[in-house]
Amino acid sequence: MTGGAGFIASEIAIKLAQNPENHVVVIDNLLTGSTKKLPLDSYDNLHFIKCDVNIFEDVAGVFYAYNFDYVFHYAALVGVQRTLRNPVSVLDDIQGIKNILRLSKNSRVKRVFYSSSSEVYGEPVEIPQNELTTPLNSKLPYAIVKNIGEAYLRSYHQEYGLEFTIFRFFNTFGPKQSPNFVISKFIRLALTNRDIPLYGDGQQTRTFCYIDDNVDTCLNAFYQDAFINDVLNIGSAHEITILELANLIIKVTKSDSRIIHLPALVEGDMKRRLPDNSKMMTLIDRPLLSLEEGLKKVLAMPEFIMT
Repeated sequence: MTGGAGFIASEIAIKLAQNPENHVVVIDNLLTGSTKKLPLDSYDNLHFIKCDVNIFEDVAGVFYAYNFDYVFHYAALVGVQRTLRNPVSVLDDIQGIKNILRLSKNSRVKRVFYSSSSEVYGEPVEIPQNELTTPLNSKLPYAIVKNIGEAYLRSYHQEYGLEFTIFRFFNTFGPKQSPNFVISKFIRLALTNRDIPLYGDGQQTRTFCYIDDNVDTCLNAFYQDAFINDVLNIGSAHEITILELANLIIKVTKSDSRIIHLPALVEGDMKRRLPDNSKMMTLIDRPLLSLEEGLKKVLAMPEFIMT
């Protein structure tokens, strides 16, 4: 599990470790991740190794030490502002993708699960955004790297037979998310009654998927051998404006925060995001948790947001 000290990957690692038949090895360079998200003392079959997947010699040693059957490649530089400020570091992640696929091919890994992003769709040309029919419109370095990663997976399958599943994550939230993501940031500000800033008029739309729904879908794809050599949108189909989100968080937290409007971002703030999640819903046997109920779960565990 690369990037396994991050938000989504740590939750997948924990759920994998809950099955005693799995031996889970988490690697992360801890640039943005934290081992506080991993209950390493609670599971004998969950191990952490500090490692940078972008350095071949570093990650190769881990592959040589273990005989992996499956790889979840989630390591990446994330966050809109961070990726806009550090475009070269974002592009460095291409080397990590190449390293993971080369090592997986040579060590007979059965299948690679790849964390892609809704960012590959760019500015929407079709709503809802469908895995097969919606053209990819990647322009920013982060989105381009994810698109390149998808192309590498398809190429390794075509040339070497390495199987894959691509998860295109739309906005996901939960208690352990870093405080610089939109929901965590807004909650942190609301709980301290500080102003909540919006870029532009706040009419940009997003959908928000609770972490458990994301993780359970991904693990069902793993355990059920579903969507092999395929792409899967992971996200809610309930669209909400960022202005509506801010007002909802103020309501749920009973905050005195004010909403203020900043100049719109020059780039990186797409007008709409709405997945066609019909494939996802074949893997999860329950309705997705509502945004408001998910916010209440986050507020019950605010320690990660408030640190």
